[in-house]
Amino acid sequence: MTVRCTDLVKHYEDVVAVAGIDLAVFRGECFGLLGPNGAGKTTTVEILEGLTLPDGGSVEVLGCRWGTGRDHELRERLGVQLQETQLAEKLTVGETLRLFASFFARPRAVSEVIRMVGLEDKRHARVGKLSGGQKQRLALACALVSDPELLFLDEPTTGLDPQARLNVWEVVETFRARGGTVLLTTHYMEEAAQLCDRVAIMDHGTILSLDRPAALVASLGAEQIVEFRVRGDLAASALAGLPGVSRVTEKDGGFRLSVRRIGEAMPALLSELERRGLTIESLTTHQATLEDVFVHLTGRALRDE
Repeated sequence: MTVRCTDLVKHYEDVVAVAGIDLAVFRGECFGLLGPNGAGKTTTVEILEGLTLPDGGSVEVLGCRWGTGRDHELRERLGVQLQETQLAEKLTVGETLRLFASFFARPRAVSEVIRMVGLEDKRHARVGKLSGGQKQRLALACALVSDPELLFLDEPTTGLDPQARLNVWEVVETFRARGGTVLLTTHYMEEAAQLCDRVAIMDHGTILSLDRPAALVASLGAEQIVEFRVRGDLAASALAGLPGVSRVTEKDGGFRLSVRRIGEAMPALLSELERRGLTIESLTTHQATLEDVFVHLTGRALRDE
């Protein structure tokens, strides 16, 4: 077991940031905390990293507990990328990584880390001249230079363009291929589905569900999601018995159907609406995803404010 926490609690005055969660991360896996801003993901990770003290519960990382005299030894084995990393803009990429490498007894070679994150042509560039994606890759390199066993990544691709996001994903997958363990937070469902072996969906400081991404999606009992609006009055109960439909919910003045067999459900839906004399204002369909799992669990979209 690489990480274990039990009944973890953290309060900020009257706000409960983490409300008694239990987690276990196994060696060699990529474990994701998926949830919207304010769900408690960052607070949880900061406690696991030893940056924030919990108000309750227990934490064990790589067989050690924070505050028992082995903190320095433990930090040698971790790589940490914070949600925001402020680096000295006058230093070059190479100088920045040599500085971070000096903090550790047995760091990885700076040239190797630069190659891992694809910044060879920026080795002598000053940090202030880098693009947002390049700065994010440099922050990831700073986390990797310690040659860690366990890598913490807090929203590693927020604000990046699609190509830069793919570059970060490749670095994470390379680290895992070498036997490393990753714990990341994200509010991008695609990122969790692509990188994570298991995902815990968080909201309001609690874990709503935890499983493999494919198993979480399968728990919906649906292959497709159909969302539509009509002009006129329609009750959700009128749609519940349609062939191939496993669940009906009302959403923002429209309807959301979880569908097992789209080939049966769509003709039945259109026929029922025509029978009732209702006109469709809009209709969309998509493959069921982790976003739909979150909507099912909370009644709102993952990136709703």
